[in-house]
Amino acid sequence: MEIKSVAVFCGSQSGNDPLYETHAKALGVLIAKAGQALVYGGGNKGLMAAVANAALGHGAHVTGIIPEVLRKWEHQHEGLSKLHIVDDMHIRKKMIYDLCDAAIILPGGFGTLDELFEMLTWNNLKIHNKRIYILNTAGFYRHLLQHLSYMQAEGFLYEEWQSRIKLYDTPDAIYSDWNAGKY
Repeated sequence: MEIKSVAVFCGSQSGNDPLYETHAKALGVLIAKAGQALVYGGGNKGLMAAVANAALGHGAHVTGIIPEVLRKWEHQHEGLSKLHIVDDMHIRKKMIYDLCDAAIILPGGFGTLDELFEMLTWNNLKIHNKRIYILNTAGFYRHLLQHLSYMQAEGFLYEEWQSRIKLYDTPDAIYSDWNAGKY
């Protein structure tokens, strides 16, 4: 499976740990160096800006998809290769999913979790089978992953959640696996 286009879901804020932004920038560079396109939410703040600007700065094609309601909130990015302004969040997510081959989840807030869980749900329902990678920078998703294991132990998941998600601590580790053909 060749990954030509990567969706990145992440915060429109940078968070408290500087490593979040460092990893977002490193991921943007790796996407560009791999010759992949980046698809993301179209904002120019926080981790969204960090990953997009790093990818753009290293020659990647970057597509942003932003709903009208968030153009000011997330500070619509004016320097993208392509920007789609859509009516709502549902259209945004669907377009991002349609345009990517895989998704990488970075630290973020409610929107990031919404995107992660919708993609997981769609995978589970066989609406798509795109790979999902979590960049667990500084253990950001540790508690969420524990909760997923608890949901599984309590009999609420149809399959092991690890069959749908690959977990990594650094952007380099993701691309090391990808370069070795481990998707």
